[in-house]
Amino acid sequence: MRSTARLALRVPEQADLDRVYRLYSDPLVWEPDPLSRHDDPAQTERMIGNWRAAWDRDGLGMWTAWARDEFVGIGGCFVRYGVAWNLGFRLRPLYWGRGYAQEVSAAAIHAAGRLRPDLAVTAYLLEGNDRSSRAVERTGLRRIWRGPDAGNPDTAAIRLLYGDRPLPQETLSALIER
Repeated sequence: MRSTARLALRVPEQADLDRVYRLYSDPLVWEPDPLSRHDDPAQTERMIGNWRAAWDRDGLGMWTAWARDEFVGIGGCFVRYGVAWNLGFRLRPLYWGRGYAQEVSAAAIHAAGRLRPDLAVTAYLLEGNDRSSRAVERTGLRRIWRGPDAGNPDTAAIRLLYGDRPLPQETLSALIER
């Protein structure tokens, strides 16, 4: 377990399934990114398994975030495609606008930098997700790419890639072409 000024950050467990499923099935949460919507707890169970595998593989992954005994959401970093850290967070709407996204992101960025400073820290967003864009920009990441969202059935979807540094072309290609 890790902690910040206001949050306890824990590696996700099977016991978190119901609360994480509710987070990912909440229309307010997934509306800016419909592909992340969960319709079935089995999706959430697989995702938690992937997060736990990232912890085993990378030494870091997504945390569940708690303020006292209240579930706030999830956040953290994992190595994406072997070429960069991927920063992510999703919070319950009750906790939006209170600085929790920056708090969990700062802990993740710090941990990623200690483990693999050779890897850039990146974040993916869909254009139009202004709340998340502002939160990511407050972490210090800057937009380094804008283009079609590969694999998205919505051919008009635009993906934004943020990073803590310029990326070599081979790294950028690995991140945006999947």
